[in-house]
Parts: sequence; structure tokens; C-alpha cells
Amino acid sequence: QVYLSDSGGGSVQAGGSLRLSCIISEYTGSDNVMGWFRQTPGKEREGVACIGGVTPYYVDSVKGRFTISRNYAANTVYLQMNGLKSEDTAMYYCAAGIRDNLRCSLYSYKYNSWGQGTQVTVSS
Repeated sequence: QVYLSDSGGGSVQAGGSLRLSCIISEYTGSDNVMGWFRQTPGKEREGVACIGGVTPYYVDSVKGRFTISRNYAANTVYLQMNGLKSEDTAMYYCAAGIRDNLRCSLYSYKYNSWGQGTQVTVSS
């Protein structure tokens, strides 16, 4: 298990941008996958994007607007969020897990380490 520290959330107007960062405590190896999830009160945690494997993967609602990337030298994963909408408002969490397929997964049960969360609020 690794320790994750996520940050970069804030309050923006619709159409604006934010970049979330997740610092990983140690090198995790080539079988590691990283994901970003979000959750609003009363709803289940939703997978937003993941990286590790053949290609990054995104939930349909953020395709074309969000980009996940990883800097291995800095042990950091990013989520660039452009064209933000009010429905993107949520607590965002980064997560780490072990890749068990060619493509990373957006199922939360496949991740065993989680950041503390960073709040994103988008006003219309």
C-alpha cells in the first residue's frame, strides 16, 4: 500500500479549468494503475479517469474535457480538467491499484490506496 496526497481543488465558474495533483509516496512499478474518482453526498463514488496499461480511460461524461497524465520522475499523477460544468462539482480522490488487465479500470474496488480528497466546486 502506498500513501497518496491529492490537491488542487477549488472553486471555479463554469467553463473554467483546474488541475488536480496526486503525489505518490513511492515508486509503484509497471503493474500499477492510478485513477481519479469523485463523489457527491448521497451518491456512490464514480470513476472519472485512470492511467496504466494500454491507454488512459475516461468516463463518458468527461471525455474530451479531462486529461489524466503521470510524471514518473516526480511520482505524481495529474488530472487536467477543462470546460468544467456544475455537474463536475464533487470531492475528488486519487487512488492506486494493481493492473489486472490490458486496460485500467474505473471500478473503485480494484484500488487499494486512496488520497484524502480535494473539493472541486463549479458555479454556473
